[in-house]
Amino acid sequence: QVQLVESGGGLVQAGGSLRLSCAASGRTFSNYAMGWFRQAPGKEREFVAGITSSGGGRSYADSVKGRFTISRDNAENTVYLQMNSLKPDDTAIYYCAARWGQYFSGTPSDYKYWGQGTQVTVSS
Repeated sequence: QVQLVESGGGLVQAGGSLRLSCAASGRTFSNYAMGWFRQAPGKEREFVAGITSSGGGRSYADSVKGRFTISRDNAENTVYLQMNSLKPDDTAIYYCAARWGQYFSGTPSDYKYWGQGTQVTVSS
């Protein structure tokens, strides 16, 4: 079992920044690829960013490329999502997810472990 706890969400004005954190416990964190997803009201859960188990590979959704940065600290069992230049369309619940193995996936069903989510609201 892997337990994931997100933090760092909140209310921010358009153009502002937030840094989300996801703390993991329960298994060897460095054995898991990680992903950030988000879900807005009435919409499906969508991939935001992913990072390989070592941290050497990353990928982003086109909608956040150049504005968001995913990173991880395997010594601290934590994955981060730095979000800059936020837009109202970024408003959603943000979830981190863990997938055993080296490679992340953009498909939510490929992840076994999920956090409870953290709300991000961007006002215009």
